[in-house]
Amino acid sequence: MGTADSVLAQYEKNKQAASGSSNKVSQEDRLKKYFTTVLPKGTKDGERRIRILPTKDGSSPFVEVYLHEIQVDGKWVKLYDPAQDGKRSPLNEVKDSLMATGLESDRELARTYRSRKYYIVKLIDRENEQDGPKFWRFKHNTKSEGVLDKIFPIFRNKGDITDPEKGRDLIITLSLTKSGNGKEYTTINSVIPEDMGPLHTDPAKAQEWIEDELIWNDVYAKKSEEYLEMVANGETPKWDNNLKKFVPEGQVTSTTTGEASMGNTGTPPTEDPQAGEPEDDDLPF
Repeated sequence: MGTADSVLAQYEKNKQAASGSSNKVSQEDRLKKYFTTVLPKGTKDGERRIRILPTKDGSSPFVEVYLHEIQVDGKWVKLYDPAQDGKRSPLNEVKDSLMATGLESDRELARTYRSRKYYIVKLIDRENEQDGPKFWRFKHNTKSEGVLDKIFPIFRNKGDITDPEKGRDLIITLSLTKSGNGKEYTTINSVIPEDMGPLHTDPAKAQEWIEDELIWNDVYAKKSEEYLEMVANGETPKWDNNLKKFVPEGQVTSTTTGEASMGNTGTPPTEDPQAGEPEDDDLPF
């Protein structure tokens, strides 16, 4: 099965359903590996140009992950749901206990603890090619109005747009929108394919990008069970520089700069630029 066929099969599967790794990148370099569509402050519209990288085995480049969206220390963050790895999920336990009461108020509260499907795709940011491959994370949209729904027709009509020689760059058009409460956020209006062309004019550089071994969870670190347990208990995890781990805010013995976006790496955390990025439907605001 080719890449285009893999994407088509994945899309149809999700549409029907809707009706770890070692730390290989430094903290400084990690920030360069996030691709974000958030418009700069003071900007009302814009464009991004990307090239989705092919997978080595011809599978779909869109990796499916489940993430919790929840407030930690007053900020909306996205936390990897360990249930998809067959591990204990403290936030899911809270959700299940709330659902079990039978109260409508608890059922509504339980929605804030459920995990949601996201896609992560590896790409080249044409405006910042010097950064090498990056990762773009976006939400699955149950109304078929999301990012993948805009990209899918391109695969269907143009074939494998990740092909190193005959693939296509994508132009993402952006605009600033206000939510119901007046908060501004960036929306993706369209995704338009460019003419067929090579990944890079230098075959060696193209091959370097394709062979790049960095994977998504080298960048989007998974949180430990202890971290998720603290969040589930309503506590605020803080990095303890002496203990080299997260502890409840009131138990910190020594602090360091940075906030909670690392997992079990044993090094001070860096902020995920996409952590509070509103997307698609189900905005948590």
